[in-house]
Amino acid sequence: MANNTEVKNLLEAGVHFGHLTRKWNPNMAPYIYMERNGIHVINLYKTAAKLEEAKEAMRKIAASGRKILFVATKKQAKDIVADKVSKVNMPYITERWPGGMLTNFVTIRKAVKKMTSIDRMKKDGTFNTLSKKERLQVDRLRGKLEKNLGSIADMTRLPGAIFIVDTMREHIAVKEAMKLNIPIFAMVDTNCDPRPVDFVIPANDDAGKSIEIIMSEVTEAVAQGLAERKADKQAEKETASEPKAETVAAPKQEAAAPKEEKTEKAASKPKEEVKKVAKPDDLTKIEGVGPKAAEALSAAGIATFTDVANAKADTMKTILTDASPRLAHLDPGSWAKQAKMAADGKWDELKEWQDNAKGGVEDSEE
Repeated sequence: MANNTEVKNLLEAGVHFGHLTRKWNPNMAPYIYMERNGIHVINLYKTAAKLEEAKEAMRKIAASGRKILFVATKKQAKDIVADKVSKVNMPYITERWPGGMLTNFVTIRKAVKKMTSIDRMKKDGTFNTLSKKERLQVDRLRGKLEKNLGSIADMTRLPGAIFIVDTMREHIAVKEAMKLNIPIFAMVDTNCDPRPVDFVIPANDDAGKSIEIIMSEVTEAVAQGLAERKADKQAEKETASEPKAETVAAPKQEAAAPKEEKTEKAASKPKEEVKKVAKPDDLTKIEGVGPKAAEALSAAGIATFTDVANAKADTMKTILTDASPRLAHLDPGSWAKQAKMAADGKWDELKEWQDNAKGGVEDSEE
């Protein structure tokens, strides 16, 4: 059950105010509490529950090392999002959404590299050799790129998830994320369609206070995930630096037992005790595999990089289609190749491949 204190905070921030009843989307009916003076009122208990669910999922994505892209281009949200998200070092878009930002990510990366090359020109003195007019043109280009793409300069691969404020305004971002099966988190008002969104947070997406309290909650969850990842890395370093303890073999007590008795004992043991289960890997590190797809594969017994590398693409396609119709459009054609690199520990090679791929599909032009 939702925490009353949290619901009170949401109430004070005006998260419950929806749009006029004549502007509503019928698919938001499950999240609407009542109608008052021609305005729909959002059920804050459902908002609090959905917010907790979204925070937990975002914490896990951040802990896995994947980036979460935040999108908010509306006037009342852009400054709040930029301030909150920059503190957790995540990419964000607060100016115009560049078309093909996700589906044509390779081209966007080229624009970011152009910005880096201009900075390099200024450092090595090449910039000073240009004429005054050329320097002015380069500066203008650099300023334009910084304004539109500066906040995603560190995003070298497709994000693990996308968080959107106002899905009606950012409908292109929603469509691109759906096409690449990138999980969508969103603040959804009563005039929006919640069906394309994986993690719906029913809330007022027009008021500054409402946006601020939701953004504070989700960025705090991201910060927790990053802290967990940092702690895990530190623990791994400490474990690696410790000298390995010498293991002493235990004496064989059943050496004199007849073979028939050993066979009977082995047969009487349950299969779980005889078979060692491999520790599952984070399959979302494979480009094109989202949390839901990874969950479906793990449930079908494909839980490690080695399992994916040995599995047939048609088999994985069937598993995903049976798990959910929303996973049916995924193309597992490159997953075995990526999983083989991950299983062999070739992370640099895998990252280079993913940087030159579009949504897990190799670019034939390059």
